[in-house]
Amino acid sequence: MQSPTEKLSTANITDIMQTAYIDYSMSVIISRALPDARDGLKPVQRRILYAMFREGLAHNRAFDKCAGVVGEVLKNYHPHGDSSVYDALVRLAQTWVMRYQLVDPQGNFGSIDGDSAAAYRYTECRLRDTAESLLADIDEDTVDFNPNYKESTTEPSVLPSALPNLLMNGSTGIAVGMATNIPPHNLHELIAASVAILDRPETTIDELCQLIQGPDFPTGGVIAGREGILSYLKTGRGIVRVRGRAHVEENKTGEQIVITEIPYNVNRATLVTRIAELVTDKEIEGIRDVRDESDENTRVVIELKRGEQASPILNQLFQKTALESSFGVILLAIDNKRPKQMNIRELLDCYIDHRRDVVTRRTQFRLRRAEDRAHILEGYKIALDNLDDFVRIIRASASRQEAKEKLMAKYPLSERQTDAILELRLYQLTGLERDKIEAEYLELLKLIDELKLILENDWRLREVIKEELLAMKEKYGDARKTEITAALGDFRMEDVIPNEGCVITVSHLGFIKRTPIADYRSQKRGGKGVIGTETYEEDFVEHLFTASTHDYIMFVTSTGQCLAKKVYDIPEGPRTAKGKSVASFLRLGEEGGKIAAMLCVPDFAEDRYLVMATKRGIVKKSALSDYIGTTRNHEGGLIGINLAEGDTVIGCVLTTGGDEIILVSHQGLAVRFREKDENGEILFRATGRATGGVTGMRFKLDNDQLDVIEVVDHNAKFLVASEAGLGVRTRFEDYRLINRGGRGVWAINLPEDNSINLAGALSVKDEDEIMLLTAKGQSVRCPVNTIREVNRGGKGVKLLTLAEGDKLLSIAKVVETEEEQEAAGAGETTDGGTASGPDSSAPAASGETEPPKE
Repeated sequence: MQSPTEKLSTANITDIMQTAYIDYSMSVIISRALPDARDGLKPVQRRILYAMFREGLAHNRAFDKCAGVVGEVLKNYHPHGDSSVYDALVRLAQTWVMRYQLVDPQGNFGSIDGDSAAAYRYTECRLRDTAESLLADIDEDTVDFNPNYKESTTEPSVLPSALPNLLMNGSTGIAVGMATNIPPHNLHELIAASVAILDRPETTIDELCQLIQGPDFPTGGVIAGREGILSYLKTGRGIVRVRGRAHVEENKTGEQIVITEIPYNVNRATLVTRIAELVTDKEIEGIRDVRDESDENTRVVIELKRGEQASPILNQLFQKTALESSFGVILLAIDNKRPKQMNIRELLDCYIDHRRDVVTRRTQFRLRRAEDRAHILEGYKIALDNLDDFVRIIRASASRQEAKEKLMAKYPLSERQTDAILELRLYQLTGLERDKIEAEYLELLKLIDELKLILENDWRLREVIKEELLAMKEKYGDARKTEITAALGDFRMEDVIPNEGCVITVSHLGFIKRTPIADYRSQKRGGKGVIGTETYEEDFVEHLFTASTHDYIMFVTSTGQCLAKKVYDIPEGPRTAKGKSVASFLRLGEEGGKIAAMLCVPDFAEDRYLVMATKRGIVKKSALSDYIGTTRNHEGGLIGINLAEGDTVIGCVLTTGGDEIILVSHQGLAVRFREKDENGEILFRATGRATGGVTGMRFKLDNDQLDVIEVVDHNAKFLVASEAGLGVRTRFEDYRLINRGGRGVWAINLPEDNSINLAGALSVKDEDEIMLLTAKGQSVRCPVNTIREVNRGGKGVKLLTLAEGDKLLSIAKVVETEEEQEAAGAGETTDGGTASGPDSSAPAASGETEPPKE
C-alpha cells in the first residue's frame, strides 16, 4: 500500500531503462574505461599518481607500502574496490606493459609469463621521474580541481602532463559500445612531431608519418610493413602485424632457434606451452626440444633435429603460434568530455592545446605571484628610504592599527604593503639586506617582463612549450625497441631491378634517359665511337652521368631547385633512343629551369655537404641532410640557393667538409682552394638551404664564366678537355693552392679568339674509363691510362677524332658495379662486345707538343 509520505508517478518502463542505461554508459565511458586525450590517463590511474604525489613518494625518496597508496586512493578519491586500484597500480609499474614506467616497483609485481603480483601488503612503490613530469607545476593553478566523491577534498580533472603520455605509453580500455587500443610510441619521434607542429602549424599528416615510424613496444619485436601503421596514423584505425625476434645458433647436433623478443601483450609461458603442444601433436616436425631459459630477458631455445633447417620451422611458428600477432589499433580517447576517434594529428593537437593552456595558466600564476612580491618590495624600498620617519611613527603609535593608518596616510602605501612593512624584522634593516631587496626587485622586474612576453606573444608561448618538450626528449628519450621492416610479400623495386651501372643522358631540349653501361663499347683513345644518343634536329646532349640503379640521384636545376629520385625511376631506353621529356619526369618548378648537376648519393648523411657553383663564380655550401625532403613529391623541389638576377647554377659536388675544391672557367682558367686550413679552421662555411653564396672565382678575361666545379682527389689526376677534342691530364698539385675568390691559373691552352672553349674537366684515375660525347651525338668510351700526362697549360693530346663541324661537348667518368667487375674478372667483357678503334699510338693533335701556357 502507498504510505502518506511516498510520491508515486506513472512512467514507461522503456523510458526508464533507456535513461538509466545511457547514464550508466556515460559513467563507464567518461569515468572509468577510456583515457583522456590530454594526459593519457584513466581516472583511476590519475588518482593513483596524484595520491602518491600528495604522500611524498617521489623518485628520490624511500619506497612505501602499496597498501598505503591503495588505502589513500580509496579513502579520498576512488569509490570502488581495492583490486581495481591495485591492478592499475601494478600495470603502471610493469616494464613489459609500460614503454616508459610511471611507478617504480619493489617486490613481486608479476611477470610476462602471466604471474600475478604479490598482495599489496608485501609490495612497495614510489613514483618514477617520468610520472613526476606529468605532475609538474600542478600546484601553480595549471589545471582545474574538482571535489572528490565525498567533498572532503579536491582532485585534478587532468594532469599538467609535460610528456605526451597517451601516445608515449598507449592505453587499452573497453567501454560500453566502444573500445580503445592505443599502442606505445617512441618519445623521440613523438616530440619531433610535436615540435614540427609547433614550428609549422600547417604540417600535414603525411609529414608527421615521416617523423613517427610507428609503434615502439616495450617488448621489442619486429613490425612487418607500414601499411597498417599509415592506416591508423591517418584514420585512427589499423592493424599492425608484430613478430617476435629470433635468430639461429649452431650447437653440437645442428641448429637451434633462439627467441629473444615476443610480441606485445603475448604471454611467454603460454607461447612456450603452445609450441610444445604443436610438437607433441606433430603439427610441427623437426623440433627435438623446447626450453625456456628466460630470466628478466626472454630466451626461449628450440633445438632442431639433426639435419633440419631452421627457416621453414620458424615460418611455421609464425603461422601457428602467437610469435606473430596482430595488434588492432583504435585511437579513441576523451576529448572535451566526449569520446572521439582521432588520427595522429588530432591527438597531437589535443596534447599541444593542453600544454598551451597549462603554460598560459602557469605563467599567469607566476606573474601574479611576482607582481605581488614586487609590490611588497616597492613598499620595503619606500620604508627603507624613509626609515627614521617610519620608526618614529611606529614608536609614537598606540597600536598596530594606528601605526598602519598613519603610515598609509603619509606615504603612498597599500594595505598589503603596510602589513608587510610592520612585519619586517630588525635584521632586514641592515645595509646588506637592503642590497638584497634591491637585487631581488630588479630580478623580479626581469621575470615580470619575460612572463608578460609569453602571455602577449603566441610565438614565445610556442617557444616555451618547444623548449620544455626538447628538455623532456633529452632526459627521457631513448632508441627504438621495435624494428619496422618491409612487409612480407611487399613488392619492392630493388628486389626486381638488378644493381648495375648505367649512363644517364639529358639533352639540351630536355630529354632524359637511362641506358645500361654495357651498351657502350670500350675503345682506345682517338676512336671514332658509336652513336650514343639520337637527338632531334638542333638538339644535342648537354649532360651525361653514370651511376648505379639502386642509388639516389639528386637533380640540381639551373635555377637552384633540388629534387631526388631513385636511379631506376629514370626511364630506360636503348642507346639510339631520344629519351623522355624531363618536364614529364621531374617537376622543375620555374619555367625554363634545366638540369645543371646530378649527384649520386646512397643516402642523405649528416657529415656530407653540397657545394653549388654558379656561372658568375659564386659558390654555396650546405649540409646534405638539409635536402632529405627532396625525395618527397614536392612541386618543383626544394630551393638550394638564392641566385642573383641573371645568374644560373652550373654544377654541384659532394664534400666531406674538409676537402679541396677546384673551379675551371669557360676560357680555361682554374682556381684550387680548400674548405679548412691545416689547423682545422673553417675557411668555407656551410649555410642554410635557401641562402646565397660567396665568391669562389673572379674572372681575369672579359666574357668569361664558370663552367666546372670538382673535388680534388690527390690520388687521382685532373683531366681538362677542350671542344677541339684535346685533353690535358696532370696532377692536382700543379694547380697552386690559393684563397677562395682568386683569378686562377691556366689549365689548358685555348685560342685567344674564343673560337674553342672548355668542354669539361673531371678527376680521374689510371684504372678509370671516361665517356666522351659530342654535339652530334657521337660517343667514345676510353680508358684513362691511354691518355698521356702532359703539363698544365698545354694544348693537350687528342682524345677522339671529330667529324667535320662537330665538337666535344662533355666528358664523364664511367663507374662499374660489383657484378660487372666480377664478370670482368671471370673473363667477360662488360659490354659483351670487342674493343675497336684506331691504335693508341695515333698521332697527337696539332700543337700537342707546344709549351704550356702560364
